[in-house]
Amino acid sequence: MKQRIRVTAICRKDGDILLLKRAAGRIEGLSNYELPTGKIIFGEQPEEAMARVLYENTGVRAESVKLADVVTFMNLGDASQQGNLYIVYEVTLGDESIKIVNERYSAYKWTAVADATSMSLDEATSMVLQITSTKTAEISTRALHIGEEDRAPASDMATIYTDGGSRGNPGPSGLGYYIVGADGREIKRGGEFLGMSNSRLAEYYGLKEGIEQAIELGLKRVRFVSDSLMMVNQMNGIYKVKNSDLWQVHDDVLKLLSKLDSYSFVHVPRSQNVEADAEVNKVIDQYTTRGEY
Repeated sequence: MKQRIRVTAICRKDGDILLLKRAAGRIEGLSNYELPTGKIIFGEQPEEAMARVLYENTGVRAESVKLADVVTFMNLGDASQQGNLYIVYEVTLGDESIKIVNERYSAYKWTAVADATSMSLDEATSMVLQITSTKTAEISTRALHIGEEDRAPASDMATIYTDGGSRGNPGPSGLGYYIVGADGREIKRGGEFLGMSNSRLAEYYGLKEGIEQAIELGLKRVRFVSDSLMMVNQMNGIYKVKNSDLWQVHDDVLKLLSKLDSYSFVHVPRSQNVEADAEVNKVIDQYTTRGEY
C-alpha cells in the first residue's frame, strides 16, 4: 500500500488558526480551505520542511516549530486505499504580514476551529483538526465530507472510538467502544470484560468489537479512532504485526472490515478517547471489585 507523507502546520493567533484557500478545488471544482501543508524534500528534516512550506506559501518566516502529533489515516470513500501520514506542527509565525506568494492558493483566513464547520475543508485538514484540537467534538461531519454541506447527515456513516486496557499487563482486561453518528450524537457505547490478557490484545479486541457493532448497526462508512498508536499504524500498514498473539485477532479484524464500504484509522491522545476508556474501566471495575481477579 502506498503512503503519502506530508508536514502540516497549525498556526494560531488570538485563538484562531490559519487556513489557506486553494486557488482551484481538487474535487468537483470546489475551492477548499486547508492548513499550510507540503512535501518533505529529500535531505530535509521535517521541521525544516515545515518552515520552508510556510515561507513559500505565506511569505512569513516561522519563529518556532514544535511537533504536535503524527496523524495516520486512509481517506474515507477513496478506493485507492492510499495511506496518509501527516506530521503536525504547532508553529509560531513572525510579525510579517501574510502575503499569498504561491499560485496554489488564492486567499487566507484566520478562523476559530468551531467556525470551520461552515467552510469547505480539505479532508486531511478535517482529520488533523479533529485529532489535535481540544474542541474535537465541535467539528461536525459536514466539515469532513467535502461538497456535502447541504446534505442531510448520512445514516450509514459514523465515528467509532475504541479502547482496550489491562491492569497489570497481563492482568484483568477489558474493551470499550463509543459510537457517534454523522450528526454528532451518541449512537451506542459499551464494554466487555476479557479476563486475563495484555493491553495490546485488549486494544485489538476493542477494535474488533467496534467493527462488529458497526456491522450490527448497518454502518457502512466508519472512522475508527484509538489512542493505541501501535494498532493504528499496524492497521494503516505502517507497522507489521510481529506479535504472534495478535495474528488471529488481526486476521479476524481484516475479515470483518471487508463488510464495510470504507473506513479509516486515526490515532488520538488518550485525553481525546475518554468515553471508550471509561467503558474499559467500568467493566474491569465490575469484575475486580468482586474479588474474582
